[in-house]
Parts: sequence; C-alpha cells; structure tokens
Amino acid sequence: MKKIISRSLLVLISGLTLVLYSCTPQTCFDETESLLKASFYDYKLKTKLAPDTVTMYGLNSETNKIYENAPKLEPALIPLNSSADSCVIIIRINGINDTVTFKYTSYPHLISKECGYTFYHNLDTNRIFTKHIIDSIHIKTGLITTLNGENIQIYY
Repeated sequence: MKKIISRSLLVLISGLTLVLYSCTPQTCFDETESLLKASFYDYKLKTKLAPDTVTMYGLNSETNKIYENAPKLEPALIPLNSSADSCVIIIRINGINDTVTFKYTSYPHLISKECGYTFYHNLDTNRIFTKHIIDSIHIKTGLITTLNGENIQIYY
C-alpha cells in the first residue's frame, strides 16, 4: 500500500511540475513598437545637428506631448497611429513651430510567438509641412519597423 501511495505521489508531483513549466510564458526581448525615427540636419551645411530644444505633439493634443523642450534630441522617435492613414505633428524647434503631416499605410507584422504582433508602416513620399524653421524633409527609408534606423531627415 505504501508503494502505491509513494508512486501516486511521485506521478502527481511530476505531472504538476510539467504543467507549471509548460505554462510559463516566454520573455520578449525584442523591440515591439514601430516608431518613425527622425534626425535633424543643418540645411546650409547638410550635416547632422541636434536642435537646442525640441517640443513635439499631435495636432489638438498639446497637453499630451511626445517631447517637451527636449535638449539636443537625436533622434526623435515619433509614434504613428496604426488605425489612421495620416497624422499631423507640431514640431517646435528652438522655439519656432512647424506643422508636418505624415501619410502612411499600416499593416500587422508578427515579431515572435513571445512578443506577438506590432504594426509596420509604409511612409508616403508626399510630404506636407510648413516652412517656418524647417527647410525640407528627406525620406531616407519609407518602411517604418522596429529596427533602429533613420527614416526621415529634417533640415532646419
């Protein structure tokens, strides 16, 4: 009788151990957010030059700023709304405001089983922006992914 109880207990403990380890979620170490990466350039010298300060927020979202008086920001990481096909961003460089409209298409992308899905974006080549301090915007890579690479260059 004692052998049956110890074998049953051993089987029960082994079974519980297997269940507990098989249900442990894997950890996600990958980047899961696709952000538009913008670098700033001096339009005369054509060299990378971080502004003294940058403030950035979505149109009609001044209370929810992406950046507020960020000193020497390089690069700026701009979130895009995957449920929309465009976004309007107010960029204040060294105290002067410009409005930039980004148009894009979004599609889901599987990162991994552990990390799940994110949205990648294809940036439209049509750029709409005011020219108070921004001289031009150059699209370096129109595909916005989780990879760390420059997407646009803002010349001011």
